[in-house]
Amino acid sequence: MNIKITGSGSYIPTEKVTNLDFAKHSFLNEDGSLFPYSNEVVAEKFLEITGIQERRYVSDNLLTSDIALIAAQRAIEDAKVDPETLDYIIFAHNFGNVKHGAIQADAVPTLASRVKQKLRIKNPYCVAYDMLFGCPGWVEGVIQAQAYIKAGMAKKCLVIGAETLSRVVDIHDRDSMIYSDGAGATVIEATEEEGGIISHASATYATDEADYLYFGNSFNKDLDEDVRYIKMHGRKIYEFALNNVPNAMKLCLEKSGYKITDIKKVLIHQANEKMDEAIIHRFFKLYNQTPPEGVMPMSIHKLGNSSVATVPTLYDLIINGKIENQELNKGDVIIFASVGAGMNINAIVYKV
Repeated sequence: MNIKITGSGSYIPTEKVTNLDFAKHSFLNEDGSLFPYSNEVVAEKFLEITGIQERRYVSDNLLTSDIALIAAQRAIEDAKVDPETLDYIIFAHNFGNVKHGAIQADAVPTLASRVKQKLRIKNPYCVAYDMLFGCPGWVEGVIQAQAYIKAGMAKKCLVIGAETLSRVVDIHDRDSMIYSDGAGATVIEATEEEGGIISHASATYATDEADYLYFGNSFNKDLDEDVRYIKMHGRKIYEFALNNVPNAMKLCLEKSGYKITDIKKVLIHQANEKMDEAIIHRFFKLYNQTPPEGVMPMSIHKLGNSSVATVPTLYDLIINGKIENQELNKGDVIIFASVGAGMNINAIVYKV
């Protein structure tokens, strides 16, 4: 028995937001003072570091659970499975449903239960729950789905990663330019078909690192101090990721029995182009190798950082031929990898 992704789907929001759209923002320092550079300079440096040219936001009428439903329906259709036969729905997100213009998150009932309801699944033994694991949530959800299947507790699982980060950003913080919205979903099931999940590795670093990503006040001191926004210590996250993600990927690869030369693609969390490139070079350097051209597909340039949605969305786009000069073929050995709030890291070696 092998455990494979048998169907995938994604939802790319329709609202395009370019770097130039931030020209009217009043960017501030953490102490509330005016940022010393013009917005044009900010946008130029931002593009140079992150590689992000534009990102996608959901339209005002949509919620995280709405876009997750669309991705889930597409994954179920792609897998050609009856939703009633799903044993688990694992929904990775971080902020629940945040309505446009609202300041409060809504996660009761769970977003997984809402998706199950809208899928019209009547089977009570299809267990639906939410996964809070930072940006690596979808990857961790796949790892949990595999565990349920290996333990004989499930045959089919739906794993979703969706987020609407545009609803929780501080518009006075330059880091708000990184974040975006999106949804990706996969059906994971036991199959006699060759390939699937070969190995995995997960870790949580919390002693000193837990608050590298956190909820904090706006840099605009005139705004309500009781309203919180997503915040990060960017330099600390960059150094943490560079020092730890390659080692987690190496551990995962060694567990798999495959060699670095067997890896065709690395589908890594789309956090920051410069950071991801540094991680991939550090990973291959552990084997005295340099990354082959095209080994790390990127979607961040047009889609930004949609947290848990980046990896499943990237996979779905490649599978459907929507990333230029990138493809996955049967038998290819790939690595899924992610890093994010917690601080959490994980990786999966997977054979297509």
